[in-house]
Amino acid sequence: MAAKLRKGDKVVVLVGKDKGKTGEISSVDPKAGKAVVEGINIAIRHTKQSQTSQGGRVPKAMPVDLSNLALMDKDGKATRVGFRMEGDKKVRYAKTTGEAI
Repeated sequence: MAAKLRKGDKVVVLVGKDKGKTGEISSVDPKAGKAVVEGINIAIRHTKQSQTSQGGRVPKAMPVDLSNLALMDKDGKATRVGFRMEGDKKVRYAKTTGEAI
C-alpha cells in the first residue's frame, strides 16, 4: 500500500495528550504503523554521561500511531489524503482542496 504520510510532511495530531498540535514528521515506520513527529509525544529519557555527550534527562519524541495524525493542507486544516493519476504519475492530493501534495 502506498504511504499517505511521509517524512517531511506537516501533520496535526487528532487525539491524545497533544491533540491539536502540529509538527513535521522526522521518521516513519510503515511496518509498525507509527511515525515520529518533532515536538509531539515527548518523553524524558535518562542517559549516562560519556566522553562525547553530557548525561542527564533528555527529552525525546516518541512514535505516534499513523491513524492519530492527519496531513495539513495549505490552509492549515487537517485533511485526508487521496491518490490519483496525473498523466502517467501517481500523486497524493488533499481531499479538502483537491490540490496535489
